[in-house]
Amino acid sequence: MEDYIYVSSDDDEWDNQQYNNDDDDDDDDDDGEFLDGFTEIEQERNGISEKGPSCKVIRKETLLAAQKEDLQRVMDLLSLKEHHARSLLIHYRWEVDKVFAVLVEKGTEKLYAEAGVTLEGKDEHTSTLSTSEVTCQICFEDVPVEKTTVMDCNHIFCNECWTTHFIVKINEGQSKQITCMAQKCNVICDEGKIRDLVTAKDPALAEKFDRFLLESYIDDNKRVKWCPSVPHCGNAIRIEDDEYCCEVECACGVQFCFNCLSEAHSPCSCLMWKLWMKKCKNDGKTVTWISENAKHCPKCHNAVEKNGGCNLVRCRCGQPFCWLCGGATGLEHTWSSIRGHTCGSYKEGEEEKTATVRNDLLRYTHYYERYMVHRDSLEAEANMKQKLNFEVLKLEAGELQSKDFGWVENGCNRLLQLRRILSCSYPVSFYVFGQALFKDEMTPKEREIKKNLFENLQQQLEINVERLSMFLEEPFADYPEDKLLETRMKIITLSVLTDNLCKELYDCIDNDLLLPLQQATHTIAHYRSEGVAKASELPN
Repeated sequence: MEDYIYVSSDDDEWDNQQYNNDDDDDDDDDDGEFLDGFTEIEQERNGISEKGPSCKVIRKETLLAAQKEDLQRVMDLLSLKEHHARSLLIHYRWEVDKVFAVLVEKGTEKLYAEAGVTLEGKDEHTSTLSTSEVTCQICFEDVPVEKTTVMDCNHIFCNECWTTHFIVKINEGQSKQITCMAQKCNVICDEGKIRDLVTAKDPALAEKFDRFLLESYIDDNKRVKWCPSVPHCGNAIRIEDDEYCCEVECACGVQFCFNCLSEAHSPCSCLMWKLWMKKCKNDGKTVTWISENAKHCPKCHNAVEKNGGCNLVRCRCGQPFCWLCGGATGLEHTWSSIRGHTCGSYKEGEEEKTATVRNDLLRYTHYYERYMVHRDSLEAEANMKQKLNFEVLKLEAGELQSKDFGWVENGCNRLLQLRRILSCSYPVSFYVFGQALFKDEMTPKEREIKKNLFENLQQQLEINVERLSMFLEEPFADYPEDKLLETRMKIITLSVLTDNLCKELYDCIDNDLLLPLQQATHTIAHYRSEGVAKASELPN
């Protein structure tokens, strides 16, 4: 494997390497792209042009326009009215391509029937409507024809019965697809007629009905999800392609996993992250205390705290054991010994009974502590952004040849991205190489080989992330220009180097660890050098 560990014992080593090659060329225009932050380097790397998921921010004012866009496509193709197109799209969860696929595969008749859509045909009630009164088949009252309403299925009932039916359905949360009242009729009622009838009785409920129809574009659409920000920003995010397992950033700044709506957690799969969050909530705050102040009962394996001076303790399950060695004992003892028990000399295998539980705790503590260290560093380095902005202002006010300091912001953004990735890599290690999820997926030898491969990449990334953090924390705004250029080159080089390591780490997790699994399918969001995909504004 290619070794990406950056080693530098002193600053002179950097001067003797290729990072200082730009000293031979004083033309700022030639290396301008390189200086302001990784653009040229990243384009050259592997010849790969990375395109992340395309996503849009849908705000309150653009929600109607987003919905109209899909409605119009269906209306134009099938020559439908808006309420028919909406019924089709709600049934097929706003997947326009699926509507077209069903049309080609099954034809229009089947397409409409499955969605409960009936186009206006011959009116079977023409003779009935020519009379002045109609008998409603719900309340069996004779009502004037002008106080009745007929739907696309040609079923006619009085307005009072229709209105009551619609109000009940809306209050039950079924306003998106209200069907006809007639027995065995599954035709979706005309939303315009529903709106008119309900408005006459309860205008506020009619507004609620319209809101439900509008928000169905988000609630029933797998390509659109509400931003999980707290308090809620009111925005939704729409993915423009079929890459649902991805990470996006809302206009409010919240980054989240589009698949599970948790915070961005790659390279950890959604299932692993859910289990890890639950475990941290239950165990995280007490794991350190337990390891320092308690021991595990050899019978029930619960943690026991010692509250006296005697080394013979008894668990609440009734099992007495020795506090010194953790071994099960009887209750009979003197001031100096426990009857039938000695633990002054070490005996091989004595602790095997409780080793599993203790090792599980130690193993979790190992990964939890490293996870939290990088989370804490991420928080501290996020606050460092303000300091770096101040450093850039000082540099811009100075008399330096170069006035472009984009490499500072780019380096900081890369550092924050790397911290999050590193912290989320520890739950991956905890579950993939543990027994909770993948007990029989790998042989011990395969597990050891893959664990060594993964941890080697993780360690290399960790080493270089710490160095990148160290250089960004330097007071480089006070450096002379030659030393400033040297620091800039170190930051740029480390940024590109860690980017390559991240690619290898994600590839290792995706292809070497998760792809061969048989019991469950775990997918992770693809790595993007530029970070989480930022949603762009949807035009009105």
